Amino acid sequence: MSYYSNVFLPGISIAIIFRNKNIGGLFMRQIAIYGKGGIGKSTTTQNLVAALAEAGRKCMIIGCDPKADSTRLILNRKAQNTVMDMAREKGTVEDLELEDVLLEGFKGIKCAESGGPEPGVGCAGRGVITAINFLEENGAYGDDTEFIFYDVLGDVVCGGFAMPIREGKAKEIYIVTSGEMMAMYAANNISRGVLKYAQSGGVRLGGLICNSRKTDMEYELISELASKLGTQMVHFVPRDNEVQRAELRRKTVIDYAPDHPQANEYRELARKIADNKNFVIPTPITMDELELLLMDYGIMEKEEAA
Repeated sequence: MSYYSNVFLPGISIAIIFRNKNIGGLFMRQIAIYGKGGIGKSTTTQNLVAALAEAGRKCMIIGCDPKADSTRLILNRKAQNTVMDMAREKGTVEDLELEDVLLEGFKGIKCAESGGPEPGVGCAGRGVITAINFLEENGAYGDDTEFIFYDVLGDVVCGGFAMPIREGKAKEIYIVTSGEMMAMYAANNISRGVLKYAQSGGVRLGGLICNSRKTDMEYELISELASKLGTQMVHFVPRDNEVQRAELRRKTVIDYAPDHPQANEYRELARKIADNKNFVIPTPITMDELELLLMDYGIMEKEEAA
């Protein structure tokens, strides 16, 4: 099954056909969430997936981070066993059973974590490749999954962590960012990775998600950054201490405080992603252009940039 989207390139508007997996006649969207380390990527992902599941959508999260913290709020527990940890314990990945590494959490959300090598040994990116291949080959996705979210570590810094887009696993990319300079720098850098694989893998950028840090003119700044990248700010998620309260109890806000205004923010984000049809090949900017953008909004003084 295919769906169409208008993709805007400089001076050009073309129709792109996205072909995500069609399993058992059901259209399955594969989405990767990237962003600077510590930006709140995993928290945002788990909350928006919880909102989708609450609305009756069948979802799965695959954590692509050695910390294995991409599913704990869905499972209401400490980090689950990872594919790489269980492979080491049993000898090889071929000795694993799917039930060893695939769990169900809030509203039936399927959860898996790739894990990685022991600290200081090996390549964590290769763990991502091994884990995703194992899950695919053993039918982890099932016949009824509508959304698969890959929660990917930090920036696009190596081929392993770029695997969800390099190998054409994920067709939609969303970048979690904020009004902080390095978060914006990472968003621009990730856009470069999306651009690199756009032609060969068919991956497209769905937009930026601003996870607010309450910096000056943050909404306007990220809106303008999105515009310069040729995309949209999908949603502005306000900062609220209810998120931390829920995390301390190993829960999403959707689960912990479903009537809180912050829960509605995640529901709105989930709705916008479910309805989104604006997928683009991004137009990354230079570091000088990024600093000029910060100066235009009074975040950086001209003498600081010199």
